[in-house]
Amino acid sequence: PMMLTEQTIVLAGVDGRRSAIRYAVGAAATLFIFVGALVVFGQAISLSEEPTLDATLDFVIGGLLVAAALVIRWRRPKGPRPVRHHRRLGSRQALGFGAFSMATNFTTLAFIVPGAKVIASSDLAVTGRAVALIVLIGLATIPAWLPIALTSVAPGPAARALGALRGLIERRGRTITVFFLAGLGIVLIIHGVLNLPGA
Repeated sequence: PMMLTEQTIVLAGVDGRRSAIRYAVGAAATLFIFVGALVVFGQAISLSEEPTLDATLDFVIGGLLVAAALVIRWRRPKGPRPVRHHRRLGSRQALGFGAFSMATNFTTLAFIVPGAKVIASSDLAVTGRAVALIVLIGLATIPAWLPIALTSVAPGPAARALGALRGLIERRGRTITVFFLAGLGIVLIIHGVLNLPGA
């Protein structure tokens, strides 16, 4: 949710389109490195050949996601990250800002771990894994590239839609995040139970 807010502010600033594109590139590159490392690590421990380990990882990742949802639900809400000065970001600074925003966006990183695990444990060829990786990164970086795409197609309606979406995130962002983290964690735990030997 915070990335969408940051990107809309960057897009509205000086040289907004170019800065927004670089912000999106920085975010996507950071996520690519993170997911790539997870996939390589997953292949190294041969998840597809170790069903017990695969089920254990489901439990661990699912439990961490549920725990993260509970922490977000019960912790005291913090004020929004200060973003007023980002209106003057140059295109160079926007690249680093996008990378930093993704590296510190623990919600997105938590969502991406199960997808990376699935790719690592799949029987896909290298090309298939690369395509799956690109699709996963594309989905995870929607908050970074969607504002650019919308304002390119229909600037007026897009600005109104993004404003409404930002309002929804400000009002219900925590609830939405908790719901998805907890739901994904429960699904992984159930998947782990079903993959246990003899289940």
